[in-house]
Amino acid sequence: MRLKIVFALLAVVLMPATRTWADPDPNFHIYLCFGQSNMEGGGKIEEQDRLADKRFQVLADFDVPARGWKKGEWYDAVPPLTRRTRGISLVDAFGKTMIANLPSKIRVGVVKVGVAGTKIELWDKDGFHEYLATADAWKVKFANEYNENPYAYLVELAKIAQQSGVIKGILLHQGESNAEDKDWPKKVKKVYDNLMKDLNLKPAAVPLLAGEVVNADQGGEKASANEIMKNLPTTLPNSFVISSAGLPCNPDHLHFTAEGYRQFGKRYAEKMLALLGYKRKN
Repeated sequence: MRLKIVFALLAVVLMPATRTWADPDPNFHIYLCFGQSNMEGGGKIEEQDRLADKRFQVLADFDVPARGWKKGEWYDAVPPLTRRTRGISLVDAFGKTMIANLPSKIRVGVVKVGVAGTKIELWDKDGFHEYLATADAWKVKFANEYNENPYAYLVELAKIAQQSGVIKGILLHQGESNAEDKDWPKKVKKVYDNLMKDLNLKPAAVPLLAGEVVNADQGGEKASANEIMKNLPTTLPNSFVISSAGLPCNPDHLHFTAEGYRQFGKRYAEKMLALLGYKRKN
């Protein structure tokens, strides 16, 4: 009996320390990143992209034995940041620009899920089955890699990330597949609202940054989507559209070049830094 009392007292004494150790770090800023192929990325990786910094981390989206990665664990954000991506995306430059301009005590972590060629409907937790029922087979194949539900997969990873840090924003790059869809802003808002509810987030504290598709000044194949995107902030408060003007693209006029991704990521970061009260210097 005495031994049981001793163990009970030890449990009470040690419990606060354990809980404190496990609390999310308020200085670990998490960003959820999702969309279609330009969010996946594919820009050629150069030596400047391989530089690692412990302050910029990525949550592994899958087990990647070749890299020693296990799903749901944090690693230095060295591209490619996801299992399916072969090159860099805008997220690489976003994270590096953020840590270069934030106080040294702040770390940045990203959770990234992209499914090429798919509409925003894929991320609708209530209607994605209906969308996939008529989608091209290759798109369904990609979506099925995420346990047949990319939205739920993103939420699962986000909840894991919340154990370590605090979600500060959402990065979206999607729109090519909804280029003529005037309801795109409403559909994005629904996805956003669901994320706020499912992750117990406060909308006023979690802005959404949406990037334009390849701009008309670069001969963008789906540049008409940018006209629709302009309406997002009036539909979704605390959302911001990031311009793609002048960003170089590939010959397909759908995807950005590596340099285009680097510059785009910096533009996302510049807006996010401003929202946090900082000015981009680097």
